[in-house]
Amino acid sequence: MSPNQQTASETKPETKPETKQYIPSVFRISPIIRITLITFYWALLIPLPFLAKVSSTPVSPIVLWIGISLGFLALYGALSEQVIVDDEKIQVAYPNWVPRFFRKGWQLHWKQVKDLKMRTTGQGGLVYYFISQSSDQAYLLPMRVVGFNRLVKLVQNYTGIDTTDIRPLAQPWMYLILFGFTLLLLLVDGWTITTAINQGLIY
Repeated sequence: MSPNQQTASETKPETKPETKQYIPSVFRISPIIRITLITFYWALLIPLPFLAKVSSTPVSPIVLWIGISLGFLALYGALSEQVIVDDEKIQVAYPNWVPRFFRKGWQLHWKQVKDLKMRTTGQGGLVYYFISQSSDQAYLLPMRVVGFNRLVKLVQNYTGIDTTDIRPLAQPWMYLILFGFTLLLLLVDGWTITTAINQGLIY
């Protein structure tokens, strides 16, 4: 074989071994929770600017509308929470438009998780906190996300902590009941405002 001839193995381009990429799991707050809380917010506060017109309150309706709008942005930002889980860590994050001083978020590597502690809320519910090995800081396990059962299974797989008895803080039917009462409140708001306009009390 001449020096200019090469074997097929020598001319074959070198290939790099394929690396498996892990796609993070993203959990968002349940839509029924978001819709219920946003609707309840508007049902409670929409009447205030109209009441300011027919009462002797020193606060301008325009100021109330501005305050209500800012409050809605704050509520919407808080409800935009995302829980991101991969093979290295769990992370709670918010969109870039949410100021960090309002909602900072956090992340915790699985190797830093020491334990998952249970705490009782003032209403008698149960919440759970991650305890870190590197500090005394505790991290609240998000419990109002879609796919919560899958989330706790991932926590168990990556930490070895038994999550069998962990349940969501509130069941969907609780928010459905609240949503029903919220719609009723909106109907009362609409009827009251329409009546006041027809009577010339609001213009």
